[in-house]
Amino acid sequence: MISTIVPRRFTRVLTHWRGKLLPLQCPVCHLALPAHHSLCCDACWDAHHQCLLCQCCGLPVSQPQARCGACLSQPPAWDRLVAISGYHDPLPQLIHAFKYQGAFELALPFAQQLSDRILTPAPVLLPVPLHWRRRWQRGFNQSLHLAWALADNLDTRVVDTYLSRARHTAPQQGLSRQDRLHNLCGAFALHGPLPASHVAIVDDVVTTGQTVSQLCRLLRKAGAKTIDVYCLARTDLP
Repeated sequence: MISTIVPRRFTRVLTHWRGKLLPLQCPVCHLALPAHHSLCCDACWDAHHQCLLCQCCGLPVSQPQARCGACLSQPPAWDRLVAISGYHDPLPQLIHAFKYQGAFELALPFAQQLSDRILTPAPVLLPVPLHWRRRWQRGFNQSLHLAWALADNLDTRVVDTYLSRARHTAPQQGLSRQDRLHNLCGAFALHGPLPASHVAIVDDVVTTGQTVSQLCRLLRKAGAKTIDVYCLARTDLP
């Protein structure tokens, strides 16, 4: 219980005092941010984020759509994907700082942006697990911190003991589609009964979708009826 409560409280305290003591700047134009919980200023956000995303797969579309043509012809393993935006500036540098530079206080503004786009929240959030070796190297699981912050905004609960990384795998980044599939074979395991029939997988970035698809297949076998994916960004397929 201590390992769950302390990081959540520490994140809130760190974010509060960072906003009080440090003059935060927009990462794009470097002007002062109007509020400490903002990711960037409104002008830069509007300039970089005009793209629409399919409500099912999360890929760019020309007009609002519940399911794009690709989803109709080849439905993804999940039911709905919600992302802040496509993988466009300034999100990549913010996500990099969040994952690799210990800026886990960004979970709070990330969660605020993301929760504003989630109309019907899943009652249970399942963060994508890290293998214990990678978690030890990084110091924390960014998906878990994001899930905690989302749960506060959406009034849902996080179950971080149901999914586990059964074996250590190479990073998915840079691998071909075939190598990604092979890399994830047998990588995850479920523990105990399914916590709810409607669940949401929480991840930082969805690229080809192989990681969340693998988890979806396990969750479907366990009895999940509706599976959402909540992520910070959805990259364009190559």
